[in-house]
Amino acid sequence: MISFSTFLLFSAASLALVLVPGPNHLYIVARGVAQGRAAGMASAFGVEVGTLVHIAAAAAGLSYVIARSAPLFAAVKWAGVAYLLYLGVRALTSRPEAEIRETAPQPLRAVFLEGVVVNVLNPKVILFFLAFLPQFVDPAAGAVPLQIAVLGGTLLLLGLVSDMVYAAGAGALGRRLRSRARLLGRVSGVVYLGLGVATAFSGRAT
Repeated sequence: MISFSTFLLFSAASLALVLVPGPNHLYIVARGVAQGRAAGMASAFGVEVGTLVHIAAAAAGLSYVIARSAPLFAAVKWAGVAYLLYLGVRALTSRPEAEIRETAPQPLRAVFLEGVVVNVLNPKVILFFLAFLPQFVDPAAGAVPLQIAVLGGTLLLLGLVSDMVYAAGAGALGRRLRSRARLLGRVSGVVYLGLGVATAFSGRAT
């Protein structure tokens, strides 16, 4: 199974990912600001149900790629590296704009379902599962789908804690995200660049 050192490294990388404000957090904060804490929590749980979709897809598809096709795995990895570096450069060079927009009130069920969709279509999460997570999977250590499920579940739990913190403090966080957009952009850029470099120099030989 996954070694303890590999699991710790993955957990640290996952923590860096979930702490960087992204589309999921902005959606959760927007809902919390517009409709209160219950809506923020509903959106947070919806987001992490979306993570389950990513875990299932990764366990089903990436397990084949990892086990059977080194060239395809390398192509996915380097595409991920390129996109991470692009996100980093864009975050460091773009002009910050307020991204928390006014949202019309919706039933909690609709908020939950929208959270699922927001995460399923979040390029940051898609990228993490396609390019970064496989670097921590060792086919010689046991069943690849199970390893992906364990790693994905770890990301889900860390993400849920992060999302609930954002949801609980939606009002204050909303104001801070607006007022500190430039600083958050710089932090995001550094994290993306770091993950890109780590992806390039970690994992299986390609």
